[in-house]
Amino acid sequence: MENHTHPDKEAPVKVKPDVDTEVLASIDPRTLEEGCVYVHCRCANRGDDLLVRIWKTTFLIDHHSSAKPQLLHAENITIAPQWLLVPKGATHNFLLVFGGLPKTCTQFDLVEEIPQPGGFEIRNINRNESDVYHINIL
Repeated sequence: MENHTHPDKEAPVKVKPDVDTEVLASIDPRTLEEGCVYVHCRCANRGDDLLVRIWKTTFLIDHHSSAKPQLLHAENITIAPQWLLVPKGATHNFLLVFGGLPKTCTQFDLVEEIPQPGGFEIRNINRNESDVYHINIL
């Protein structure tokens, strides 16, 4: 996720993250065999107003194989090129849904591969049995 400060924009309306059942039904069945990975992200902005967004080129990268599940769905965050304002002092939560990781995966990275500086990266996430994760991004 990339971010920039933007001091004079109004705060967006907060929406509770929820994955539409139609979206889940449209996911490739081969992906569903291994399940989806849900990453709940928390962006607590302690600085100036912040602009955030996620790129479709965001992946989970398995440390022990060439597996690289892609971002399938994003809730409560804009997709590049659009921006979302997180006002100073506010906290914004969003959900990222990825294709499944191999059963052999024990650790992975979440990486936003973008053609400019500022890509979002969370390294060395330990795999759990539920494939539901909660991360802080700021």
